[in-house]
Amino acid sequence: MTHARLVLPGEVVMGTVVVRDGRIAEIDAAPSRLTTAIDLDGDYLLPGLVELHTDNLERHAMPRPKVRFPMWGAVQAHDAEVACAGITTVFDAIGVGDPYHQGFRAQRQDALLPVLDALEDAGLLRADHRIHARCELPASDARALFEPFAHHRRLGLVSLMDHTPGQRQWADLDHARVYYTGKKGWSDAQFDHEVRLAPARQRDHTGPNRDWFAAYARATGTALASHDDTTAAHVDEAHRLGAVISEFPTTLDAARRARACGLLTLAGAPNVLRGASHAGNVAAVTLVREGVLDALSSDYLPSSLLAAAWQLADEGLLDLPAAVRLVTQQPAHAVGLTDRGALACGRRADLVRVRVVAGHPVVRAVWNAGRQVV
Repeated sequence: MTHARLVLPGEVVMGTVVVRDGRIAEIDAAPSRLTTAIDLDGDYLLPGLVELHTDNLERHAMPRPKVRFPMWGAVQAHDAEVACAGITTVFDAIGVGDPYHQGFRAQRQDALLPVLDALEDAGLLRADHRIHARCELPASDARALFEPFAHHRRLGLVSLMDHTPGQRQWADLDHARVYYTGKKGWSDAQFDHEVRLAPARQRDHTGPNRDWFAAYARATGTALASHDDTTAAHVDEAHRLGAVISEFPTTLDAARRARACGLLTLAGAPNVLRGASHAGNVAAVTLVREGVLDALSSDYLPSSLLAAAWQLADEGLLDLPAAVRLVTQQPAHAVGLTDRGALACGRRADLVRVRVVAGHPVVRAVWNAGRQVV
């Protein structure tokens, strides 16, 4: 691939990348003389994006409340969408446990793993799919719903979550009420009822589940993440449990403490694009300005990942290589994937061709381990 703007870990150079057997074999600042070389016509060439936390599969499997679609179709649609967004490694975030016993996260997802395996065996997956088990700690069914993923080769990340209204992400009950009545369709009376039940659920389940999942992660060497840390004490607790990632810290104090403890701080790419958190929490750009943001996740919108990195560079908050590292090398290394995430010799040839149109990055082609998938 030649005549490309190569986004290397520390600089952007015009040059050529040679791929052999699914790996980057050579990087050269000179144009290729081979007539068979792919001419990228001045487009950018980036490492494939690495997504640690996306609920996008859930959106395809249950596109409307109580409407469930077959996993075969959901996986194919999700896989195509993330690949077209430039994501070549995706941790499909699967909610395990629901305190309210409603919706997708209250159901077993046994069907997912055989579908992924069958499509991979047929050579039809565009992205490298791994599993991120989102463990809802106040849920009595969390451990049972985790069972299909335990010890599976795709499980690469476990996160400890507590979405109880009145704390962490939903410390502001007015914001929580808008979310639960809007997305879940609760009445105000039902919301108030669930808030009254929350302390008992936390007393009975949160502590035991936290200890169990943290022990599982330590015993198996699975990367562990905390979620929606709000205070330094939340981060300290996560650090003691062995967490390596602080997902979506809701305050600047929590993000600063995560950096001090050596946890990778991950924020939402939609937060960057909107300029604010939809839940009223700290803005991701504030974390960038304070030097405490390490990675981005598309969360619920795959196309936001590349766009957010580009916006940070366009606004001068980071140079382009540093912005790209937020969505490639840094998230990959946080979960132990040191074979990808950078344009460097020996790395997997996970590559994304990008052209900028009216200031916006547009994905033109994607290669996964040297195989063109978009």
